[in-house]
Amino acid sequence: MSEPHAQILWRLFLLGITPALVVTAGVYLRGWLAVRSAFPNLIAVWRLAAFLCGLVLVWIVVGSPLSALDHQLLTIHMLKHLLLMTVAAPLILAGAPVFTLVCGFPKLFIKRYPPVGSLSARWLEDCVRYPALCWLAGTAAVIGWHLPVAFQWGMRSQGMHILEDLSFLVAGLLFWWPVMPSPLSAARSRRWSIALYLFLATLPCDVLSAFLVFCDRLVYPFYLSTPLRFSLSPYADQERAGALMWVWVTFAYLIPAVAITLRMLSPSDTPGRSPILVASPDGVGQSPNDTERVSKHADQTYPY
Repeated sequence: MSEPHAQILWRLFLLGITPALVVTAGVYLRGWLAVRSAFPNLIAVWRLAAFLCGLVLVWIVVGSPLSALDHQLLTIHMLKHLLLMTVAAPLILAGAPVFTLVCGFPKLFIKRYPPVGSLSARWLEDCVRYPALCWLAGTAAVIGWHLPVAFQWGMRSQGMHILEDLSFLVAGLLFWWPVMPSPLSAARSRRWSIALYLFLATLPCDVLSAFLVFCDRLVYPFYLSTPLRFSLSPYADQERAGALMWVWVTFAYLIPAVAITLRMLSPSDTPGRSPILVASPDGVGQSPNDTERVSKHADQTYPY
């Protein structure tokens, strides 16, 4: 792709990402208000705030003028992808986005395809929530895009750079999907597997970050042709990028893993002492019958 065409593509993307995120926020808010009117305790206000903050963060990382800085510093490039995968993605998922966004669409678009309680929707959700698939998606995005060939391609092609940013966001959503609790799901057992899931996710990131920190050569020659920023040489920039990833991922993955482990070991979380409840966003349990009520009467929450 020629340079003029690449610039045109990039500008079209920047012009399109803002209205796309604004429309997404509007649809979500409409659905949240509809759900809130029918089931006041189902999706709390903090979930709305988390979802909107996640969208704002996506815009800052991908659509704002700051997004171009990753072509000048590897540390900024690393920071962008860490924000997309470990901050924006879990914030978006915390808002229970699938159900709420569906409720925000006009009934004209969904009356023929009931999204709640349908076998196809539940089958798709079960497939996406399969932890091995989600773990592989997140790991493949991190390792694959940091291979020198893929990295150079993504930095020199605007189209591939857009695909790279989007793939990190999608991979982050898939990775955190099994971890984030949903207000419509029954409480899961075997939470120890999620703690192990998070711990194992740190290993490939640690290997990559250690390689960047201790490598005695420049892994990505692209930054040799960029002007110096903040008096950082390309080698120092590479070391800082690797250190940033090492520390960030350790905290982002291990802190939730430790929290889950401590919760499992607490006496109040001992299985068999209480009936199965549906996780409530306000900390109040709901019975499975309440979830069935949501499914049966979901059409009442859809705005016309």
